[in-house]
Amino acid sequence: MAGVEAADQVNAARRGAGLTQRRLAALTGIPQSAIARIERGRQVPRADTLQRLLDACGFELRLAPKRGADEDRSLIGTWLDLTPAKRAGRSAAYGQMAERFRHARPAGPAR
Repeated sequence: MAGVEAADQVNAARRGAGLTQRRLAALTGIPQSAIARIERGRQVPRADTLQRLLDACGFELRLAPKRGADEDRSLIGTWLDLTPAKRAGRSAAYGQMAERFRHARPAGPAR
């Protein structure tokens, strides 16, 4: 998480838990002034500090693949160049193909 993202996460978790910064500080042992700096994006917390803050709010820190990290963005322009009707037609064709794959029997051993 970058600084702004951590700030947003801590602030949203704290508010979602119905905690004040002062109460969160008491629960975690992290000074209220540090929590305020984190929430304003002026201080980037270490991972263990972020975890303590989120734990106290009833949230957990998870690592996950970055969304869109491996997608082929070159196809987006191709799809956007199509008319809405053509996009809908291709989408329906992909759906039909996926349905056929779902019902297909596995192939036998290679010869």
